[in-house]
Amino acid sequence: MSPVATPFSSVALVLLASVIGSFGAVFLKLGAGRWKGDIWGLVSWRLGLGVGLYLGSSVIYTLGIKHGQLSVLYPMVALGYVWALLWARLFFNERFTRQKQLGLGLVLIGVVCVGLGS
Repeated sequence: MSPVATPFSSVALVLLASVIGSFGAVFLKLGAGRWKGDIWGLVSWRLGLGVGLYLGSSVIYTLGIKHGQLSVLYPMVALGYVWALLWARLFFNERFTRQKQLGLGLVLIGVVCVGLGS
């Protein structure tokens, strides 16, 4: 029995989900930065949008893995870390250190290796 190939549409959906989920992290950080610790401070459009983006990305991810190989697609979720590093630099002016560059490289190598292994 030959393995089922993962369709491009599944890969595209998982990649889209990783981008959307990483924007969810940006909005959670924006909301957390304004939160003063009270319970009503959790009711904010930034935090709500962050949670909504995470939920939306989960729906898109679910659609993506429906017809593909989980062993190929699930590691692509790690690309969310790559996007998050980029957004952290762009939106929060966070430093892009050597350790972060090394980690980014390892994530990318891992995703490529798993993809090629299928």
